[in-house]
Amino acid sequence: MGLPLQYSKLLEAGTDEAGRGCLAGPVTAAAVILPPDFSHPLLNDSKKLSEKQRFGLRPIIEKEALAFAVAHCSIKEIDQLNILHASIKAMHKAIGLLSIRPAFIAVDGNRFHPYENIPHMCLIKGDGRFQNIAAASVLAKTYRDDLMLKLDKKFPAYHWKSNKGYPTKAHREGIRSFGSCIHHRKSFRLLPEQLPIEF
Repeated sequence: MGLPLQYSKLLEAGTDEAGRGCLAGPVTAAAVILPPDFSHPLLNDSKKLSEKQRFGLRPIIEKEALAFAVAHCSIKEIDQLNILHASIKAMHKAIGLLSIRPAFIAVDGNRFHPYENIPHMCLIKGDGRFQNIAAASVLAKTYRDDLMLKLDKKFPAYHWKSNKGYPTKAHREGIRSFGSCIHHRKSFRLLPEQLPIEF
């Protein structure tokens, strides 16, 4: 599946997010405009790449991209808006930070709100089929991982260094033993039996 012919030669931004399924930390999105002839054999959905491959691709994407940007939506925004709308807001923020205004937006997934008056298309599993969405996937994932590594130094009980905020056994055991912290999403079910949020 390709993009509609009328958009195929326009300056196109790919956008994707990381962290929707996490119990803690922000949701992070990236937007990337690649040269029309850009291609890299390793570039794929970030979930299909190793951590080493993702961090190896990041400087290549940043060097070769015509424009790129990364943005976060905070825990507060996630709890106020819900995770879907916060994810879309993060993508909007990233698109708005691009140094070049795209003529078209290719969005990973099946939900998006129109951004200004720029045409867009939602593409299910687009991060595995389109290089600009894959590039956005890699940037969103690596920048969010960097942030979670910093937070892990202050909150080591939750093992964010290894789980990045996802609901692993070690993360949930940390919540069970020490309670939740300021970086946990209050609107998410943290444990099968919900613990009170502590501040």
